[in-house]
Amino acid sequence: MKMKDKGLAAAVAILLLIACLSSDFVAGFRYYSTAHGYLLSFVKFAILATFGECLALRIVTGKYWVRGFGLCAKMIVWGFLGIIIKLAFTVFATGAPNILASFGFDITPATLATGGFFDRVAAAFIISASLNCIFAPVLMVLHKITDAHIHLHGGKLSAVITPIKMADRFKDIDWNIMWGLVLKKTIPFFWIPAHTITFLLPPDFRILFAAFLGVALGVILAFANLSAAQKVKA
Repeated sequence: MKMKDKGLAAAVAILLLIACLSSDFVAGFRYYSTAHGYLLSFVKFAILATFGECLALRIVTGKYWVRGFGLCAKMIVWGFLGIIIKLAFTVFATGAPNILASFGFDITPATLATGGFFDRVAAAFIISASLNCIFAPVLMVLHKITDAHIHLHGGKLSAVITPIKMADRFKDIDWNIMWGLVLKKTIPFFWIPAHTITFLLPPDFRILFAAFLGVALGVILAFANLSAAQKVKA
């Protein structure tokens, strides 16, 4: 680990420590999560998920930023994806527990807050499984398309308002990597367990934790890019 990596890790650790130990920060975070949830979701994903992509770039190229990376464009795209993710969390957290209820289990959306431990785990798992099997593939493909679109326009901010040629971007996707690694492996072995934990958290902190998972997504995408690069060389 180089000095700049150690410095970044130390800075992140200090910021997290200050945030966790500050009662005013926690109270303010809870307030804004309730009063301005979608705006805060935009900010969380714009910062944290883009940071994950910077880590991915570091893994692939050895640098946190290169010309044409499209930092600002990526932040805007991730912000809007954050809003979509919050919408999906609301839909699945409300509706998915009724799947278990339809099979005769005493599970409702309120179980996450008031149920016993095993009932809460069951509810969180069914929410996570349905979210990741139905919504996550669409999100991951959409992210791949927007990322390719930004790259095609040299990382310029104008890419955000330029129409995407969806058919062309679909053709550009390496579906062997997208299916073989990103979807088939990360969803059952990482995302479903991770989001089960997410839905066991208080509602105020679910989107924040999901945004931190966006950092993990950046690393996963880095390995996907490395796999694709190695395949091309082979």
